[in-house]
Amino acid sequence: MKQVYFTAGPAEMYPTFEQHLRTAVENQLGSISHRSQKFRDIYKFTVEQLRALMNIPESHAIFFTGSASEVWERILLNCVEHESFHLVNGSFSKKFYEYGVSLRKFAHKQEKPFGEGFDYGEVEVPEYAEVICVTQNETSSGVQMREPDIHKLKRSNSKKLIAVDMVSSAPYPELDFGVIDTAFFSVQKAFGLPAGLGVWIANDKCLTKSERLNKYDDITIGAHHNLPALWKNFKTYETPATPNVLGIYLLGKIAEDLNAIGADVVRKQTEEKYKVLNKYVETSNVFSPAVAEERHRSRTVVVANTSKSSAEVIAEVKKANMVVGSGYGPFKDSQIRIANFPAVSLEQVELLIEELKKLKN
Repeated sequence: MKQVYFTAGPAEMYPTFEQHLRTAVENQLGSISHRSQKFRDIYKFTVEQLRALMNIPESHAIFFTGSASEVWERILLNCVEHESFHLVNGSFSKKFYEYGVSLRKFAHKQEKPFGEGFDYGEVEVPEYAEVICVTQNETSSGVQMREPDIHKLKRSNSKKLIAVDMVSSAPYPELDFGVIDTAFFSVQKAFGLPAGLGVWIANDKCLTKSERLNKYDDITIGAHHNLPALWKNFKTYETPATPNVLGIYLLGKIAEDLNAIGADVVRKQTEEKYKVLNKYVETSNVFSPAVAEERHRSRTVVVANTSKSSAEVIAEVKKANMVVGSGYGPFKDSQIRIANFPAVSLEQVELLIEELKKLKN
């Protein structure tokens, strides 16, 4: 019997994944050239589906990378001359900051304890920061920053670029790309696909900054997949180097499936499942919310403190062919993480809760 993965990534495969994979194999997509019209059509189709699903305007180009982590480096190299600013409240937002330090940028951070979130009013952006780096959904701690707070942050710092990590929440957040300069995600989370593909969305302001930096002798924007090269190839729906053609095709097909359901419906389903999970965690004798403030709790990665070892919880639910994730880093054994992605239904969430209820404190 197949297991149901409630892990935060790699996660449960989307129900139509196998069907689309079979079609890709039948059409020998693993062998086509990335300079062929067949590939250009695939790239264009995937872009069109993502634009429709996430309301991404024509002012923003959509690129494909090896991972979302790669995009951290691309943004810092291409959009930061001197200073970046990072909101840090978990392991992945911290890594984004550490990439800035590693790349010899003057990386500033405003940091909160693991499990605490940011509201717009408390953020203090350094005067000379060029890019504000925000993690909309922190996969490690289960903390979200609400979209209105992100939009206000950009509007009050209109001359700065804002970069949004939406790795474990896209396509759920309703980001206004008329406001957001650049955002990115990876496909092994809410899109229910195997790992190996990152998606980078960037506007022409990012391109202009990158082109300016590229003229300086003492600054590098990177030799591999820098923004001007990606943008030049994007105009003809090509890539600078051979990409993950299979991954791009599958992403387009899953995005098409989600569009058939409707983005608003997908969000409502996500919220309904979140409410069921959150209510259970709040009232359980075994678990408690890891994020104190409800407004800061992720809708797509529910993190709970556990009075039993996470290994014991994982082992018990696995007997019912369900897989939940352990806590991250130092919280590995004291928390569990439950992914609430579109690939998992409300019925499956309810079955998971029934299994968790069998655990005794």
